[in-house]
Amino acid sequence: MGRTIKQMLQETPYKVHMFVKEPKTEQFFMNERLEEVFQSASLIKVPILLAVLNYLESNNKSLEQEMKIAPEEWVDFSVISEQRLEQSTIYELLVWMIITSDNTATNVLIDFLGMDVLNQYFREIGLLHTTIQRKMMDVERLAKGFDNTTSARDMAHLFSRIYRRDLLSPAFSELTLDILSRQRVHESLKRYLVDDVKLAHKTGGLDTVDHDVGIVYSSSGDYLIGVFITEVTNNDQARQLIGRISKVVYDDLVKRKGMIK
Repeated sequence: MGRTIKQMLQETPYKVHMFVKEPKTEQFFMNERLEEVFQSASLIKVPILLAVLNYLESNNKSLEQEMKIAPEEWVDFSVISEQRLEQSTIYELLVWMIITSDNTATNVLIDFLGMDVLNQYFREIGLLHTTIQRKMMDVERLAKGFDNTTSARDMAHLFSRIYRRDLLSPAFSELTLDILSRQRVHESLKRYLVDDVKLAHKTGGLDTVDHDVGIVYSSSGDYLIGVFITEVTNNDQARQLIGRISKVVYDDLVKRKGMIK
């Protein structure tokens, strides 16, 4: 596995940060550029999901609480904007934020907690490089140098804790995994996996980055995988690379053991 992937990384014109990890321990099967910080794109939505659930849990608030959405808050890449919705429950916002990467839902939830509270929570749960400095589609702040960041190390840590269910109550931990498992974007990690694989994951992409990170469940043992590509000039090519890496890992950790039924 390692040799094949190293060859693929040498041949790509892009910069690849990645990890493959055992979810219950701190053992990495392999990692590359683990500590380097990069643009998070929509990966930032996963710690936002956890932060909102933690807030609701800590303050005895309901997932069914209705949130107002002003028309001026509608942004591109949003089911909410397409449907011209002016209110939604927190639960619906969380689901849309993850499974379709809805940017309006994300921005409403960012305002709900505030960036300072979000960043404080990120530090509290052990994320060293994950920071939110702008809303989705806020090109003005981006042009001023404010961006959302993370690292492969942080995503490995975050998904390990999600897998171990030690951040939230059992009910909210289960909800987190349920939402991540309903992801509708499958152009990267799941791209070349022909088996009926259960994957709880989140993608992220901008013109120059493509990411996918998550938990792969299998009868021969679960594992975590994250592939984060920067300096991208062709997004589909980058997603193909993530898919190829994912298939090599899957074939080695799952199929090679002959446990797939």
